[in-house]
Amino acid sequence: MEQEVQIKPPVEVRYRKELEALQASDTGKKPINWKLSPRAVRTFILGSREPLVVNGEEIPVRKKYLGNDALVERCIITLAGNRGLMLVGEPGTAKTMLSELLSAAISGTSTNTIQGTAGTTEDMIKYSWNYALLLAKGPVREALVPSPLYVGMEQGILTRFEEITRTPAEIQDSLISVMSDKVLNVPELGEEGLLFAKAGFNVIGTANTRDKGVNEMSSALKRRFNFETVLPVRDVALEKQIIINEVKELALENQISMPVDEDVAEILAATYHELREGISSMGHRIDKPAAVMSTAEAVSVYYQTMMTAYYYGDSRMDLGCLVQTMMGAVLKENRDDLEKLRSYFQTVVRDKGGREGGIWDSYFEAGKYLK
Repeated sequence: MEQEVQIKPPVEVRYRKELEALQASDTGKKPINWKLSPRAVRTFILGSREPLVVNGEEIPVRKKYLGNDALVERCIITLAGNRGLMLVGEPGTAKTMLSELLSAAISGTSTNTIQGTAGTTEDMIKYSWNYALLLAKGPVREALVPSPLYVGMEQGILTRFEEITRTPAEIQDSLISVMSDKVLNVPELGEEGLLFAKAGFNVIGTANTRDKGVNEMSSALKRRFNFETVLPVRDVALEKQIIINEVKELALENQISMPVDEDVAEILAATYHELREGISSMGHRIDKPAAVMSTAEAVSVYYQTMMTAYYYGDSRMDLGCLVQTMMGAVLKENRDDLEKLRSYFQTVVRDKGGREGGIWDSYFEAGKYLK
């Protein structure tokens, strides 16, 4: 019988050994109902220089969030208090990943999640009813179907609210009383309908700055959160390392036995960084594409090219395929971005190819696929 393989295991499954080792060796002070102390949560996310030793076994804890360490510390302290945490920033800046890591380390689960969309309703956030039981027994607790906010309050765990500004304003505002008083009222249950949040409950929200103005959060709701801005990666070497780390994990999860080509990761990181910033490392001014030139998109482009090489080729990265995949990613926002990408190749990539040769020269040649 074939073993079931999850496409994307939850964080608490993927890093189970690390979490268990941290819990076994954690001597720090813990807020009520937290699985780990704030110090151990920080170690889980930012890594440890020395492996943990549990029952004679060395268990390394690697750095999972390659960004601002101080931001991570502030997020942990916010969640230890009574205010919610709102992570804002451009798409692809690892806001979701950070919220998953925090939830797994603090509550032991990262899956108590509301996915915000234009169709999100209040019952998807708070609770709904099993109508067969409701008709048979009336409004009793047994007939109530808890949604993520109810689950978080009842169990004293974190609730993640993804893409909160995608949801209608009236749905967002249903959070205000819960965030203020930490009480959820179910009128149908009468006197038993008041749910008081257990210690450990809090909300982590994420919002994209590109969605600003879609369903802008009210001032009243904003006051219930501490806001932290997650900025794009500013260092090309760090962006390269993120691409390598993420692609290695994706390849391992999907049983793709092919090494990561660090040179290809470097040119991809440089391309995305320069197009995002609008200036090259040599001082060229570049027209920024309208598309999201995020590190997450760069990881997707590399991984898609890797799969093509693995399944159709000889397991070596093809720069022509890389360029075509990148073109597809860039053009999904605006067809006019093709000219900006061509211009980038005709100026920046051509000059780097002439100066450095090697893979940059081959990369410039692959620019012929930009049609």
